Amino acid sequence: MILFPAIDLKNGQCVRLEQGDMARATVFNLDPAAQAQSFVTQGFEYLHVVDLDGAFAGKPVNAQAVEAMLKTIPIPVQLGGGIRDLATVEAWLEKGIARVIIGTAAVRDPELVKAAAKKFTGRVAVGLDARDGKVAVEGWAETSQVTVLEIAQRFEDAGVAAIIFTDIARDGLLKGLNLDATIALADAISIPVIASGGLASIEDVKAMLAPRAKKLAGAIAGRALYDGRLDPAAALTLIRDARRS
Repeated sequence: MILFPAIDLKNGQCVRLEQGDMARATVFNLDPAAQAQSFVTQGFEYLHVVDLDGAFAGKPVNAQAVEAMLKTIPIPVQLGGGIRDLATVEAWLEKGIARVIIGTAAVRDPELVKAAAKKFTGRVAVGLDARDGKVAVEGWAETSQVTVLEIAQRFEDAGVAAIIFTDIARDGLLKGLNLDATIALADAISIPVIASGGLASIEDVKAMLAPRAKKLAGAIAGRALYDGRLDPAAALTLIRDARRS
């Protein structure tokens, strides 16, 4: 299992939102590259980045901040937000992004995901963000009528590297992960699933390492790291020990 520290970008700054609401943004660092380097120093091995402005605009907005991070850190970066066509996928991968995350376009244009996953093997993930079990799109501003499982099943044989499943109701609120829904999704599909939204403490990390969650590929930690509620060293030690056992 991989624990991904999250950097969400708004106006070139590192922020955290509550339930995806841009009006409820807290700025945690004016320099995202410095924040990324801090996560590297803490021992993290893979970074999760979201261009929030890009998610609403439907195209990359915080490219300068992302490129600064790529130049600063040695670990791989997965990036979502505003990736709606094959040209954008290709451009980001050429710039050094290890894995792109396609969200809204996975609902609107599933053929894009299939084409991208086929062309860039192992480097395309799908981000599925749920509100009451239904997939939200356009930066979470709209809720579709399709379930997470329905969308995920479309990509079973497409070569998608991972499904990143976010429970919007918990995101940024430190309520704990929705493990039941995440595990149910992981058990229903063959694509690796990464949990997101609400990770609050070391107890969540322990729960993800329990036998019932053995199919989970990872989790994303945001506000818990910024607020100091989750000790990176303790969490990473638990994960390393679990890998050895």
